[in-house]
Amino acid sequence: MNNISKMLPHDYPMVLIDKVTEFDSENHYVVSSTTIKESMPFFDKTINGMSSVVGIEFMAQTIGCYSYLKRKEIKPRMGFLLGTRMYNNSIEFFENGKTYTIKAEEVYNDNKLCAFGCQIFDENQEEIACATINAYQPENIEEYLNKNE
Repeated sequence: MNNISKMLPHDYPMVLIDKVTEFDSENHYVVSSTTIKESMPFFDKTINGMSSVVGIEFMAQTIGCYSYLKRKEIKPRMGFLLGTRMYNNSIEFFENGKTYTIKAEEVYNDNKLCAFGCQIFDENQEEIACATINAYQPENIEEYLNKNE
């Protein structure tokens, strides 16, 4: 479960999470983690970290891993982040060298549209951010993209 680049339709360096640490298909959640490094996109040397807004992408990539693992897919499928509700955070930025844990729990899914309750925890396992993420993943993305050209 640690080859994230195999699970997400992203190219390096846009894979922002390091590994999936837990996946539970019966309880509909996944847990991932990331350690902030200067080599990451969005790293800001003036704050020695990354804006807390990047937490939304941490959540979205964790959801992408959930979809891949849930469907037992061979290759990742593209999905669309439709919206984020109530992104609350208690930090100004993600600090360089610190590891953060991201949990995404599926709360609604009709096989295309889905909603996830997401949380980010610091190294002390204190919640520092949360949001509800709405996403869309069509069965055949190529067909969908061709219709909208």
